[in-house]
Amino acid sequence: MMRRFLITLTVCFALPTALMAATNAFAATIRVVVPNHTIARGDVVSESDLTYATVEGNALMGGVATQIDEVKGLQARRVLGAGQPVRTSDVRRPIVVTKGQTVTMLFNAPGVEVTASGRAMSEGGVGDTVTIQNPVSYRMISATVTAPGTVRVDGTVVSTPTRTASR
Repeated sequence: MMRRFLITLTVCFALPTALMAATNAFAATIRVVVPNHTIARGDVVSESDLTYATVEGNALMGGVATQIDEVKGLQARRVLGAGQPVRTSDVRRPIVVTKGQTVTMLFNAPGVEVTASGRAMSEGGVGDTVTIQNPVSYRMISATVTAPGTVRVDGTVVSTPTRTASR
């Protein structure tokens, strides 16, 4: 026994026009943060470097800063052009621990605080998580940057060294 189905397709020619009208009705101008002069890569952005501009809502890219507080005090990852909207991915916390730098590791336990030296295997700003190598055990340890050249160990071992026995 063979079954047949009848599908009815109704095309509405007014739909594209209605969609365009709805899109234009919701297009609004949005205030965004822009540099008032070119900011070089690596420079720390201050409030006096920034101003506001308005852009059409439908021309806005994702991740664009809309408040000066989102950007001030951060370091430019790339050259920021004057009058161009600043994306939050264009800036980062200022780097205070660099890769290869010797850092002081702080270990905290109830009633005990121990410090040791380690080597940073990645870079980061205050509050960022970096990987530190213990020079004695060669273990990789996850730590949080607390100040220039200082990290707080979270207790997470990223990897352990593998050694092979020799005969």
